[in-house]
Amino acid sequence: MEHPLHLFRFCPRCGSNDFTENDFKSKRCGACGFVLYFNPQSATVALIVNKRNELLVARRAKEPAKGTLDLPGGFADCFETGEEGVAREVLEETGLVVTATKYLFSLPNIYVYSGFEEHTLDLFYLCTVQDDTLPAAHDDVEELQWIPIDKLNAREFGLQSIRKGIEIFMKEYLETNRY
Repeated sequence: MEHPLHLFRFCPRCGSNDFTENDFKSKRCGACGFVLYFNPQSATVALIVNKRNELLVARRAKEPAKGTLDLPGGFADCFETGEEGVAREVLEETGLVVTATKYLFSLPNIYVYSGFEEHTLDLFYLCTVQDDTLPAAHDDVEELQWIPIDKLNAREFGLQSIRKGIEIFMKEYLETNRY
């Protein structure tokens, strides 16, 4: 797999085209000496389970993977923690207020946005919300629904890391009920 640095031809600091490979994960500017490391962006994913052992699932309203199932979440903003980011994304997409978060695991992902491959590190959180009444969809969510955890089908989720996250969550939840 080719590292995404190949897409950068000019130094972001001075604009020079003397911007060459420094090592596998960085480029160096021959004009000003700036070294660019291309690292994944942080993204958050919310696993919200109600009292009936159902998971809150979203349907994507936009590309990538428009129309497929997803979980509430999105990119972390500058200066916020993963916990703050997941709570903000849940509020933006569902209107629900997160009262507690528990970090579960992380997965690498490639999220194509405007034709560009954004490498992300998706942080999965088990979230408790104030009220688990089915909310209205907001932001980039077409609809929301509660699905019984034992009825989830990971293949219906359009993003690779979310599919894998659902598989991990179902295995752990159904086999150990540890969440």
